[in-house]
Amino acid sequence: MAEIVTMPRLSDTMTEGTVAKWHKKVGDKVKEGDILAEIETDKATMEFESFQEGVLLYIGVEEGGTAPVDSILAILGQEGEDISSLIGGGAANQTSTKAELPKEEKPAEQKVEADDVTEEVETDGRRIKISPLARRLAKEKGIDITQVKGTGEGGRIVKRDIENFKHGAVIEKPVKEEVVRPAVQEAPSVPSAASVAYTEEPVSQMRKTIARRLAESKFSAPHFYLTIEIDMDKAVEVRKMLNEISDIKISYNDLVIKATALALKKHPKINSSWLGDRIRFNHDINIGVAVAVEEGLLVPVIRHADQKGLSTIAAQIKEFAQKAKDKKLQPSDWEGNTFTISNLGMFGIDEFTAIINPPDACIMAVGGIKQVPVVKNGEIKVGHVMKVTLSCDHRVVDGATGAAFLQTFKSLIEDPMKMIL
Repeated sequence: MAEIVTMPRLSDTMTEGTVAKWHKKVGDKVKEGDILAEIETDKATMEFESFQEGVLLYIGVEEGGTAPVDSILAILGQEGEDISSLIGGGAANQTSTKAELPKEEKPAEQKVEADDVTEEVETDGRRIKISPLARRLAKEKGIDITQVKGTGEGGRIVKRDIENFKHGAVIEKPVKEEVVRPAVQEAPSVPSAASVAYTEEPVSQMRKTIARRLAESKFSAPHFYLTIEIDMDKAVEVRKMLNEISDIKISYNDLVIKATALALKKHPKINSSWLGDRIRFNHDINIGVAVAVEEGLLVPVIRHADQKGLSTIAAQIKEFAQKAKDKKLQPSDWEGNTFTISNLGMFGIDEFTAIINPPDACIMAVGGIKQVPVVKNGEIKVGHVMKVTLSCDHRVVDGATGAAFLQTFKSLIEDPMKMIL
């Protein structure tokens, strides 16, 4: 008996998913545990395994397409099985791994705009084959279907043709041809103001979520910023000494994470969250570390960072970085942060401010270490200096509280042996 495979909810904040890649095509046999597709969520691109066995009879979302959680992703069954009732409204009586679809996404209504149905539209004396879904998208986007080349069977225009026409092509606006008379010297050729070239691409699920969450944070949480300058001479020496004896290379970011964790233990108000009608003071110190990926930003979490040594922190950061690069981070890797660190020092940034990562009350922006002239014991010497900026939610943290935290952090990072002994 055919079964519906629905768009899975792969993170707690996911409301829709985008199919980045199909690993199976219609007609392929699927075993339990086989990778069906790669699904792009609001956090990462994740492999989706099949929990059923059978033949892939129907694909509900093409590559690059987006659909809500619980909508039809695919249908598995026996070869040659009739699935028209599932696509056309009989899904309510079938076994599904998810809850009932929202009313506007029920298969009965999807049939009207299915991408595998053909309509014929007569335009300018031509008969054009097009799917109902593609025809609706073309109307919404204001695309003349006579200008679209169909890639479906028999030249039929399908959804991807409309999307590619809109987003994939470089568009040149025509420039009115001017007649140059022989008696007039021709001016040098310059780009016309009427000519505009551009490319567009759909917004990824991750970028949508980053935009929504950070906009909510910036415009709902009253931010204020505290910057402090830190003498990193001893940190440079201690790191060099540690890396001579440690099997795992210790980075400056590892020292920052450890110093932050110990400072949070002393200042629990910084390790807190605004929950509207109450403030939560977190007993666990779970530090989110911002990691840049191609699609945006991920924040894997070092849990109980105050209880971990530098080598353990370093190993976990390296593991997260590799998993992020390979798109293998799991929801358990990025959930539960109580404080966030964003380090752009390795990109040559001296100083910056960061937007608070909800539900945290604070985020710390870490700049690079620079060699600059400093005054020590009345003499000018070359020293290593680093600036950090603490962004605080004023609903939770006051200026004096944030300043006290930074002083503790400064004392620890300026004398790293305090964190080791």
